Amino acid sequence: MTASTTAAAGLSVDTADLLTAHTILGCLVREVAGPERRTGIVDRFLVVHLPHTGNTLRARLRRASTVAAHRFTGPVQAEQADGGWRSCGADELAALIDAELTLRTGHGNDEFAGQVAASRDALDDLLRTRPKSADRPVPGAAGAYLDSEQSLLAGHPRHPTPKSRSGGSAQWRRYAPEARSAFPLRWLAAPAELVRDHVMDDVGFDGHARTADLPVPEGFRALAVHPWQFALMSADDAAGPVLRTAMAAGALRDLGETGPQFHPTASVRTLYQPETDLFLKTSLNVRITNCLRKNADYELAGAVELTRLLAGPCAHVTREHPGFGFLPEPAARTVDLPTRYGDERGRHALLEGFGTIVRGGLGENLRGQVHLAGALAAEHRDPAGTRTRLADLAADPDVEGWALRWWHRYTTLLVAPVLSLWAEHGVVLEPHPQNVLVVLGPDNLPVRVLARDLEGTKLLADRHLDTLAALPADVARAVAYDDERAWNRIAYCLFVNHLTEFAGALADLVHESAPGMCRFEDRLWSDLGDTVAGVSQTLGHPPRLRALLTGLPLPAKTNLLVRWERQADRQAGYVPFPNPIGRLL
Repeated sequence: MTASTTAAAGLSVDTADLLTAHTILGCLVREVAGPERRTGIVDRFLVVHLPHTGNTLRARLRRASTVAAHRFTGPVQAEQADGGWRSCGADELAALIDAELTLRTGHGNDEFAGQVAASRDALDDLLRTRPKSADRPVPGAAGAYLDSEQSLLAGHPRHPTPKSRSGGSAQWRRYAPEARSAFPLRWLAAPAELVRDHVMDDVGFDGHARTADLPVPEGFRALAVHPWQFALMSADDAAGPVLRTAMAAGALRDLGETGPQFHPTASVRTLYQPETDLFLKTSLNVRITNCLRKNADYELAGAVELTRLLAGPCAHVTREHPGFGFLPEPAARTVDLPTRYGDERGRHALLEGFGTIVRGGLGENLRGQVHLAGALAAEHRDPAGTRTRLADLAADPDVEGWALRWWHRYTTLLVAPVLSLWAEHGVVLEPHPQNVLVVLGPDNLPVRVLARDLEGTKLLADRHLDTLAALPADVARAVAYDDERAWNRIAYCLFVNHLTEFAGALADLVHESAPGMCRFEDRLWSDLGDTVAGVSQTLGHPPRLRALLTGLPLPAKTNLLVRWERQADRQAGYVPFPNPIGRLL
């Protein structure tokens, strides 16, 4: 590290092992024990019964949550045969969960315990080595924004392995957002006829190449590649031979790691270049949480097609809700080598491995403070001391009043446009906390929200039949949702995964200032219920919203169970989640 690093103590007493144990216990409660009614609160402890193994767990509650998104303090404990309790760390807790799920599902998973341990070890490494300052400090609003993107230390709070990444720390630390890193891209050049472009706006690649003053030969075009991905592709059994053959023949020319510095955002593979204010979503053959983070062929085309298709609906919704914005993805590029350079498998691996998508920048939003939503809602402080959480930004002595104002302003900005796009336009966003940016005004209250990342954006199939029929078949399949999948995704991402975490962050804030306000979370949900009821009325009371408002459970995605089943993220199921906004219409 070139910058000074934080103390080895990390997040005070909240060590990586303790954080990991709390997280996997929370996953167990949300996906298994909660829906099966195997939990209870006894003497300020959450008690969890595991019926298949007969084990009982407990953890002391720092704050109980209306929707069981509890805050824990101290070690997770397991009941002993004599009725006493012993502390168990993340490894033992993972083993107990492993045994319970094995009996519950009828099969084991010999990877699960190791993945939990790897995530814990990665978090420990990040807490010990996180720099106090960035490798390449960026001044002004862009620098504050990057602080937010790079401050998400603990990761997804409801995922069993939020920091699971293939490759050891020595491989990924240079490219980790949590390491506050910055680096130049690896640039290649390919003949124009071998470059596959999907384009609404080509400034992303050729503009960057001009800015970097790259020596791109006449008749060639520049390819922007994540430097880690270049190393991975070079060593890949399928792509490596094709890459070496193409480079030896001059079909691909290596321009080296050069040009402006790029900064990794929270997703790791999406990089931000502050001087040109553009994002590049690169391919990265690294498994992060559930998925290998490469841009599939259909995703390259789909990003640009969706940007084109969403221009009208997003413009309409933005006119109705001017505090909402959307970051387009107007260009994608890769290389498509002919058969003489290798077999189909290797060429396809290279096509996807070198695929990069351009995402629009922040523009005038940088006049305010731009924060990653997931960072604002984070429970734990950043050991580097950045002001990125709600708790760091609340300066009003009336904490309760400020928290209520913040929540009402934020939910008003976010909920109406997301539900309007779904109900009026058949557009399904994926507004989880890493897919939303929040623009704050001088009083640290929200003034605008920005949705991003078209990978999870879908079209309701029965509303877009003609549009989908006109798309390539693989793109159409990837972007179409039926009604059930659409509602599950919207309801989970918006209410369960996103607003539950913000309600928790604000309730923590009030609880810390006035411990007697333990029911403050209920006031937030009541206010949200009023907001959703108003939106529902404006939209003509769609049946899904009517049912939601009368108390139908929300869907919660099963991150623990999909990891246990070793399935792709898109195959995740849903379990019932307590609906905190139900009321009689």
